[in-house]
This record gives sequence, C-alpha cells and structure tokens, in this order.
Amino acid sequence: MHGDVGLLSPVSASPLVAALTGDGAVLGAILAVEAAWAAVLENAGLAPAGSAAVVAAAAQVDRYDAAGIAVRAQGGANPVIPLLADLRAQVKALDTDDVGAVKAVHTSLTSQDVLDTALMLLARNALPALLGDLKRTTAALAALAEQHSGTLCVGRSLTQHSLPFTFGLKAAQWFHGVAAAARRLEALELPVQTGGAAGTLAAGTALTDGSAVTPFDLADRLAAALGLAATPGPWHTNRLAVTALGDALAAVTDALGKIAGDVLFLSRPEVAELAEPRAAGRGVSSAMPQKQNPVLSVLVRSAALQAPALAAQLHLAAANFNDERPDGAWHTEWPALRQLLRLALGAAGQLTELAEGLQLFPAAMRRNLDLSGPLLLSEGVSAAVAPLLAADSAGLTGKQQLQAIVEQTLQAPAAGQAATYRRLLRAAVPAEQLPDTRLEELLDPAGYLGQAAEISRRILAAYPDYARGPAARADAGPSLNPDLNGASRG
Repeated sequence: MHGDVGLLSPVSASPLVAALTGDGAVLGAILAVEAAWAAVLENAGLAPAGSAAVVAAAAQVDRYDAAGIAVRAQGGANPVIPLLADLRAQVKALDTDDVGAVKAVHTSLTSQDVLDTALMLLARNALPALLGDLKRTTAALAALAEQHSGTLCVGRSLTQHSLPFTFGLKAAQWFHGVAAAARRLEALELPVQTGGAAGTLAAGTALTDGSAVTPFDLADRLAAALGLAATPGPWHTNRLAVTALGDALAAVTDALGKIAGDVLFLSRPEVAELAEPRAAGRGVSSAMPQKQNPVLSVLVRSAALQAPALAAQLHLAAANFNDERPDGAWHTEWPALRQLLRLALGAAGQLTELAEGLQLFPAAMRRNLDLSGPLLLSEGVSAAVAPLLAADSAGLTGKQQLQAIVEQTLQAPAAGQAATYRRLLRAAVPAEQLPDTRLEELLDPAGYLGQAAEISRRILAAYPDYARGPAARADAGPSLNPDLNGASRG
C-alpha cells in the first residue's frame, strides 16, 4: 500500500515539498533534536564521553519504519514515544565500545519538548526554500511593475469599471502583498522547547545539580545547535510560536491567492488581458481539446482557500491548551501546521512560474478600458467642470447637472455613448469656459491616473531586497517549482 503522495492535493504534490514536510522529514527532525540534545549533554559533561557520536549514528532516518511508528504512536498519543524505544535500541546496538550512550537519549526531556522543537526545526528547514521562491516571484513582479508603469488598463470596483489604471500598479500591488508576507515570514522566531514533564524543568534541574551549567544553559545550547531561537522559558501552553508561524504561512497564501484570483479573471476569453505561461501537457481538459486551463492559478487559489481554516485550527488549539500540558489540543496542531507548510511551499512554487512567465496583452487591456468610454473619466470631469456650472433653473448644482449628463448618456446605445457624453458636456459648458483641448485632456484616461506611478515606485522602494533580480540573489535557495530547478514534478 502506498503512502500519502498528494494525489488529492496537487498543489503540494512535489518531490521537494515531500522532502521538506513529509513523514521522513518529520522523523528526521525528531531524530535531529535527540541527536543535538545528546551532543549538548556530552559537551556539558552530563552524558558519557563518546555518547553523542553513537546517538548521531543511530539517528539516521533510514533506520526507522515511519509507518510502524505511526501505528504504535496510538499507544502514547504521539510518535516520539515509539520512536524513542527504537532509537534506544539502535543506540545500544551501535554502542560497541559500551560507553553508555543510551544515557544521553532524551534525558530530562518530555515528548512535547521534542515534538515542539522538531516542528519548529521542520519549519526552519522549509523556510529558506519557501522564501527563495517568494523572492523570485517578487523580483518578477517588480520587473512587471517597472516595465508596465504606463500600460493602461481599467480599474474595477465591485465587479464594475471604476477608473483608469495601469498594469504596472496592479503588479506593484501584487508585489506589495507578497513582499510584506515574506518579510513577516523572515522575521519569525522559531523557539526551542525543553520544559520537561510539566514545564518546570524539574528533571533538568536534577540533571544539572552540581554542574557549572543550568537547564537554561542547556536549552540555549540546543537552540544554537539546531539554528532555533532561544527562549526565556518553556512554552508548553503558550502557543504564540505556533500561531505566529501559521498566520505567517496563511498570509503568504493570501497574497498568492490574490494574484491567482486576478489572473483567473483576467485570463477569461472575454477579458483576455493575461495568460499563463504555456507548457507541454499543462492546462489540458479531459473532454475539451480546445481548452487551455489556467491551472497554475487554479492550484494556487486552492491553497489560498484551504489555509485560513488551518490557521484558525491552530488558534482554536491555542485557546484550548488546558492545564500545564493539554489533552488533544496539542495533537490537532501537528497536521494543521504541516499542511500549512505544504500549501505555502506548493503555492509559492506554482506562483513563481506564473509570475516569471506571465503573458500580457496590452491591446486587450486598452480595448476593455475603452468599453466604458469617456464615462470612465466622469469623476475627474466632475471635479474640473462642476465649479464652472452655476445652478440651473431647477436649482441643480454643477455636480448634479453633470450627474444628469451621465445618466442621459447611459440611456444612449453603448456604441454612441462616447459621442453623446461629449455633446452633452459641450452643450452644458461653453468653449470659452472649457476649450476643446481641455475637454479632450479631461477625457484622456492617461491623464487621470493620480499617483499610480509614484505609488508603484514607493512600494518597490520599501522592499529593495525583494525587488532585485534573481541574479542578485543567487543564494536565495532552490525554487520549489521543479521546472525551474531542472527536476520533474512527481
């Protein structure tokens, strides 16, 4: 029987995602914590000399049966307990010099210490790859924002045409969302956990009695060894570290989902302003050969729709961490947190390819912009022209008169609305007050873009590390999109 390979979760069905978050990765993180702890104890003189090397040799993932451990975990309600039994057996078998290495395994820790720390380590191991893809995405979006700062399109509000817009500003706003979410992710502190059975460090205190080190020193050394953050004390029932990580991952999928949603709409045939990059076999339909489905955006959106509920699950668990160690709430964190990591990793890989290969059709953007004709400029026209109009015989103000002109124009056939609007404006305001050249300026969408270019510039300037091209960040880490790494998606 096969394990979970992501058959029903294609957004995260990637060899790299599996390597970073699969059961093997979780098992490896738990073993890494135990091996690092043994080294900390030996270095502090609290475990037999030579024990750390034996534990490290025993802490190899391929020595363990993840499926068997998962079944046996039901006996103690977590996977650390059966894994420890197997680890101790491996250590004893490998301890050929009889140094007593088994004494260094898990001493003064509890299963929650190990699993909490392992999940923080799992996240720490996955974040460089995730951030690498996010930074490739932001670089691509920054380039689009700069290249298309003057490419006109229509802004939409509540599904309707609102004002002239630029694709450059749209790309800059996409960039803003992803860069802000990535910065939040980078700022996370992922802490170590070493509280002992009830979070009092009682066993650690007994272990270090008469030693030059304290339980807090050991915790700090473990954090340093694993690349995690030191913490002032155990956090068995204070789950901010978990919810903060979950929220940051959900923020990433939110930002990516926004882009995917826009691309899905703008790539509809009747809109046709954008198209996803093509690739052999991608976007095909099982029944309709003519279709080219925007599957990258579909997959990213699927992740964005799942992530909020998973983040909410983490908060629900955090609010129900009763006593000094909880009954059930802790257990619900594990799958939710791991699935958030998977979704964020998978969606980031898909969005990287989408952003770097996005196809733009400026002519279609202008065509859609022109659908509303000069009525799209009615806000700017009203601001400029209303002061020129005195109250009419019915007592209507200049603004009310211009609103009446808009309503009359809307009653005309769509093909004739542009001419109707011009004619009614000219009839309302004589040329000496509003020369033809000024009227045409007011009806030119390129002249009513507000601070679009400056907004884009300010956004990109606020995140310089995210706007730089990929060549400037060769060390950003591998892309989670296998097509960009020369690997194939499994």
